Amino acid sequence: MDLDVFVNAHRSEWDRLDHLLHRGRRLTGAEADELVDLYQHTATHLSLIQSSAPDPLLIARLTQLVARARSTVTGTRRASWRDAAHFLTAGFPAAVYRSRHWWIPTAVLSTLLAALIGWWIGTHPEVQSAIAAPEDLRRMTSPGGEYETYYSSHPAASFAAQVWTNNAQAAAMCLVLGAFLCVPVIWILFLNVLNLGVGIGLMSSAGRLDTFLGLVLPHGLLELTAVFVAAGTGLRLGWTVIDPGPRTRRTALAQQGRAAIGMAIGLALILFVSGVIEGFVTPSGLPTWARIAIGIAAELAFLAYVYILGGRAAGTGDAGDIADSERSAELPVAA
Repeated sequence: MDLDVFVNAHRSEWDRLDHLLHRGRRLTGAEADELVDLYQHTATHLSLIQSSAPDPLLIARLTQLVARARSTVTGTRRASWRDAAHFLTAGFPAAVYRSRHWWIPTAVLSTLLAALIGWWIGTHPEVQSAIAAPEDLRRMTSPGGEYETYYSSHPAASFAAQVWTNNAQAAAMCLVLGAFLCVPVIWILFLNVLNLGVGIGLMSSAGRLDTFLGLVLPHGLLELTAVFVAAGTGLRLGWTVIDPGPRTRRTALAQQGRAAIGMAIGLALILFVSGVIEGFVTPSGLPTWARIAIGIAAELAFLAYVYILGGRAAGTGDAGDIADSERSAELPVAA
């Protein structure tokens, strides 16, 4: 294709489109129809130039022109409170529900691994001595020791905010880093499981496992569930890189990535609740059974939220992604 001839033949159309775009809403019906036609023609011209005679300056100009025209033709959509309500009542729980085949096995295997690590440490004194000196272990596990005072070492509000920030960052890292073939997610998950297993092992060796569980369970049930959901979703994202299925890898990653970003926001809210429990309930003077009951109630409420609202939304096709009307058109691919 002779680029100069092509430009001379269609320059007037581009200039006319630019003129109509500057007019904004002051268009007659005929001019609005003309703008739509010119937008379609210019988009075709841009595609031809990109494939046959790529010229960076011309491509940049036409890309900007087509983007402005598309915004004018299709209109811009602003987020509303209705969108936020839909996200909380359908989009987020649906995304968690649809990824349950990833995060439930993650939760089961992680819990079993933490229990195994705890048993190994608790029944092997030589492993305990490798972790810390005997006097340090006593300082951590004795009544009033570090494991107990950790939850009351700071004012409740600041402690809850700190815990929430740290957990939300860990969940976001699991979601974002999943695209790197799952490896970072597995490492982050292992560190969390290892910390839990060490606590179980050391406190059980001191005969105080009931105290440890009484401190961990009130907030830990919901907190660990959120971490497992984030890790499972990150692993799912990483597997999409390996096996995108019948979609193109770019399309599959875009869909899973958008859902993962939404889940990061939703999980931050869930972790806020667990942070409040950890800051105000765990170190409180409530009986152990009452604190654990609050943790179980929060966990059951989250699971009901996911399986009832999420299951219902997933059944209607909601996947936590943006609406079909807002996605770019996709070309079919071979199965």
